[in-house]
Amino acid sequence: MTAQDPRLTGETVELLQALIRNACVNDGTTASGQEVRNADLLDDALDGLPRQHFEPLPGRRSILATVEGRDPDAPSILLMGHTDVVPVTPDEWRHDPFGGELIDDEVWGRGAVDMLNLTASMAVAIRELHRRPEPPAVTVRFLGVADEEAGGVWGADWITQHAWDQVACDYVLTESGGIPFDTPDGRKLVMATAEKGIGWRKLIVHGPPSHGSMPFGTDNALVTASEVVRRLAAYLPTARLDDRWRAWVRTLPIDDDLRKRLLDPDTIGAALGDLDPTLARYCHAVTHTTFSPNVVAGGNKTNIIPDRVELEVDIRTVPGVAEHDVEAMLAEAIGPDLLHKVDVESLTTTRPASASSADTPMFELLRRRAEAAHPGAEVMPWTIVGGTDAAFFRDRGVPAYGAGLYSGAITLPEFASRFHGHDERIDVASLGLSTQLWLDLADGLTDVS
Repeated sequence: MTAQDPRLTGETVELLQALIRNACVNDGTTASGQEVRNADLLDDALDGLPRQHFEPLPGRRSILATVEGRDPDAPSILLMGHTDVVPVTPDEWRHDPFGGELIDDEVWGRGAVDMLNLTASMAVAIRELHRRPEPPAVTVRFLGVADEEAGGVWGADWITQHAWDQVACDYVLTESGGIPFDTPDGRKLVMATAEKGIGWRKLIVHGPPSHGSMPFGTDNALVTASEVVRRLAAYLPTARLDDRWRAWVRTLPIDDDLRKRLLDPDTIGAALGDLDPTLARYCHAVTHTTFSPNVVAGGNKTNIIPDRVELEVDIRTVPGVAEHDVEAMLAEAIGPDLLHKVDVESLTTTRPASASSADTPMFELLRRRAEAAHPGAEVMPWTIVGGTDAAFFRDRGVPAYGAGLYSGAITLPEFASRFHGHDERIDVASLGLSTQLWLDLADGLTDVS
């Protein structure tokens, strides 16, 4: 791997800080995000490159920049980074979540990990490719895309439906991979080749209203909703185990008996309880369709027993689970005694789990570059349990990978905890590694294709 350029690392730091400070917070409503602020920032940063804009709603702007390759037969690369971030609870942060402060060689702020760090590094890399006297052999595009944090409806989903010719490519690179972790068998790095599907639902629980002074024997919708929540939290569908899971279990520092139980769909549920809690959460999520009731609304006055309570449930599906399977699992979890009191609505377009083959020139090049940065490390394909915009490109047959390159300054569980967590931050060394990675991929892809 080419040595990092301190100048480019510094540019990535500065751009990341500015992206954080724009506070493009996406709470899921159509008027939120206002990614136009970060689109304008990137527009200025990429001045001189051919650029296009996509703005399906006012303020929900994405930007596309292109460096044309000198070889028309070479494969093309799309570097895709989203520009929106999730909301914060400022009082729980040690530093201003939108300050973008550089403290002890770490940039702090919402989006520093998810994923403005990579977005900034991609923009700096494509600008550097444009500055060079000679263009790369491959065509490289950068898409700073809106609305990823709410399912991509006004971002990658809209763009792939309405402007496919502008973003069509041979490979997509987006979040998240390149994270090193140490095991009894040596250092490993993960590069994402798959992700779970999304099937968010709203559950509307009904019951007759009555006076709050006489609750005995009433059919309180809030009480019913609380039981529905309890059942969803306790529900454990059958595990689905694939080759990525089996490779992951091989790396875990556990005894052979626990390893065996984790590889058996009949015993994995109990076995997860014997793992470190942070690790267990990922291991559960990557092997099961999950149901997480996260939002509740109901009632309108203290002395009225509510007749309607709404629950929003984050449902993430494993490969092989279709929409009708989600409906069947919901019915099973809620139970026939309560199901007649519950209406189910979709909150977002259901999209299935997706995966790309690791047997491609791009993945081989990612493997080589990661191993060069971390000598002796093994690169492993893995599954992202959240959703990314990669799915919209996989749906069209384009291999898409969650990539990046990190220094190993923190552990994998700690890194994962910073996604949507308090005190989100990223070290400067990792910013430099990711920026250099994109340049190396542009320079090296034709050597392995």
